[in-house]
Amino acid sequence: SNLTIKRTLAIIKPDAVHKSEEIEDVILKEGFTILQKRRLQLTQEQCSNFYADQHGKAIFPRLIIFMSSGPIIALTLARTNAIAHWKSLMGQITDMESVETETKSLRAKYGTSELKNAFHGSDSFPAAEREIKFMFPNSVIEPTPSKESTQEYLSRYVNPTLLRGLTELCKHKPFNPCVWLADWLMKNKEHGKMEKEKNPNNNREWNRV
Repeated sequence: SNLTIKRTLAIIKPDAVHKSEEIEDVILKEGFTILQKRRLQLTQEQCSNFYADQHGKAIFPRLIIFMSSGPIIALTLARTNAIAHWKSLMGQITDMESVETETKSLRAKYGTSELKNAFHGSDSFPAAEREIKFMFPNSVIEPTPSKESTQEYLSRYVNPTLLRGLTELCKHKPFNPCVWLADWLMKNKEHGKMEKEKNPNNNREWNRV
């Protein structure tokens, strides 16, 4: 589905790490979910492997020295159209030379040169898969269910049972309502399971979660 939420890898480079909290706030306000976050310092060899596609370019040696010069923050970001949206938010390297105050890209705000451009973003879906795996070796890349399929799943399998539980809760008015409801849901979880078994092919996205 075109609505399936995709993932991309974002890196806050050594020159912008000190502003990471501020940057993460902007990322969240743009509708991204931060699925994974890792602060690390790469060796020159690791940088060379990560930027293998840049090998042979004039900037490559300086890029490797810069990227291994201090800590970076790697982020797995998710939202619809994640790769293109992060690239747009990050902006072009030329934004740093723009004199126009309306340039709102992150590079315009935090980058200072072609080399020290503050951010990295995956170029394509295959690149995102490779780069996420590089930074988060234990991650499993699966499409995140879209908002529509999430709502369908909840309304079909969760809400009916939850509503019954809340109705019973109001009847009993227990001393500790949260514990009582958790216990009731455990005892009555078969209801939701049976509903799902009646419709085994529904919502295939969720079968992978």
